[in-house]
Amino acid sequence: MQYISTGIYGLIVVEPKVFEDARGYFYESYNENKFRENGINIRWVQDNQSRSTYGVLRGLHYQLEPKAQSKLVRVIEGEILDVAVDIRKGSPTFKKWFGIRLSAQNKKQLLIPKGFAHGFSVLSPTAIVFYKCDEFYAPETERGIRYDDYELDIDWELPADQAILSNKDNILPLLKNAEMNFDFHG
Repeated sequence: MQYISTGIYGLIVVEPKVFEDARGYFYESYNENKFRENGINIRWVQDNQSRSTYGVLRGLHYQLEPKAQSKLVRVIEGEILDVAVDIRKGSPTFKKWFGIRLSAQNKKQLLIPKGFAHGFSVLSPTAIVFYKCDEFYAPETERGIRYDDYELDIDWELPADQAILSNKDNILPLLKNAEMNFDFHG
């Protein structure tokens, strides 16, 4: 596996080594020992999976401390634009976002540490997204930021009139009004 820096401290692209032949392919999507060898000491406790159609935009979501979640995101079917926004006060990249196309084809993963808001847009007819979390879902700590916050200016790679959002995501606050309790420890 390769661990590729994104330029934002702690946010890492994980690119597995894929073995392909006439029968198909094989790759190791997670190996605790290899992650630890690369300074990533995360204990995963929950796996989540979602299926969405083209234009669905989920996010930007996070959980407050002490229930904040790190995530390891990959796509099993289709393609998404996966986005993480640094919301750690004191971070040199505070309010910066990083986006990457994750797909069943490229098999890349995005490791998102605590202190980031996360979201994705579906760019293929359907997409199945799978992600590991290091903290259990705690709805009382769930928060979010509007996907179209002008201060972040995220390009979701979708025409605005084709974005499909949940009612909950449609009423999330702007970043300047969002509740956050993350500090940068770089």
